[in-house]
Amino acid sequence: MPVKNRFAELLPEITEWRRDFHENPEILYEVRRTAGIVADKLREFGCDEVVTGIGRTGVVAVIKGKTDSSGKVIGLRADMDALPILEATGVDYASKTPGVMHACGHDGHTAMLLGAAKYLAETRNFDGTCVVIFQPAEEGGAGGKAMVDDGMMERFNIQEVYGMHNMPGFPVGQFAIRAGAFFASADQFTIEVEGKGGHAAMPHDAIDTTVVASHIVIALQTIVSRNLDPVKQLVVSVTSFETESKAHNVIPQKVTLKGTVRTLDPTVQDMAEKRLVEIAEKTAETFGATARVDYERGYPVMVNAEEQTEFATRVAEKVAGACAPAPLIMGGEDFAFMLNARPGAYILVGNGDTAMVHHPEYNFDDNAIPAGCSWFAELVENRMPAG
Repeated sequence: MPVKNRFAELLPEITEWRRDFHENPEILYEVRRTAGIVADKLREFGCDEVVTGIGRTGVVAVIKGKTDSSGKVIGLRADMDALPILEATGVDYASKTPGVMHACGHDGHTAMLLGAAKYLAETRNFDGTCVVIFQPAEEGGAGGKAMVDDGMMERFNIQEVYGMHNMPGFPVGQFAIRAGAFFASADQFTIEVEGKGGHAAMPHDAIDTTVVASHIVIALQTIVSRNLDPVKQLVVSVTSFETESKAHNVIPQKVTLKGTVRTLDPTVQDMAEKRLVEIAEKTAETFGATARVDYERGYPVMVNAEEQTEFATRVAEKVAGACAPAPLIMGGEDFAFMLNARPGAYILVGNGDTAMVHHPEYNFDDNAIPAGCSWFAELVENRMPAG
């Protein structure tokens, strides 16, 4: 296949880009070096328009086909940000920034979309317009929402949008996808429990917030076990339990709990929020304490459109010979904001036998690059065929 052959030729160059991004990771919206390199390369490729500063530090480029009788405009998206994790891979190109690493493969996503952009700008063998989107702050900063809120879809007349994520534990270069709800919503909560501090030897004179908060942690698990229809999906996780005092002999006045709520169904999301607030407040009240809940809606459920998923599947089959059904994923993905704005699809590409994403030993497999680049390029050439 010509596209795959071209990306095999480009593999050393794209790998060099990827490893440079890996060596110099940046988090959230502070992806200024990465975005600067991306913008420079897109101009070097001869893209028709390169715009920076969308969604604060996002980069968007326009590549026009040889003809434009179709009037179609397709967006392709990659994320650029890293994570606040201390790297433990031991590779030669490991992060030079202590405590920051590309532990989710966004360096690979950025490099693959850059490779596809280089090819598409060279060949322009399509009838329409391709818009390549390089997004900051996927890891908790809602950079996808920021770009949509900046009017990106309207400004570039994007009609469909597609994205990709690597998948450890799945064969390198193979694809998996599913229509409908795919990635979960990702909400977060903070619960401030306040009782009455005191001496550890005289608990009867205090209202022990540690005991109160412990009961809240256990009771919150009943949202899944006793409030949820068993055939539906919901994860409620308390991930932080912090007392106001660190002393051995002090009953703290306050305890702070933090955690996340994840589901694939908006009605379940509503139920979980309501019950979490009720359980926290009423449990605290039972012990004579108070609980103040700050519940923040995060990324929405990411939903692949039926038609675009079917098309993305056919393209993946053309590139790799097959496309597997993907599992439901309870992690969040802010590409959901783009799919809420325009129909499209999100696919997984295999990253082989490496540590799972968000692990200090995770590393992107450069052998996945040709398949990922080819899928992006084939999307454009098949959705907007020349002639």
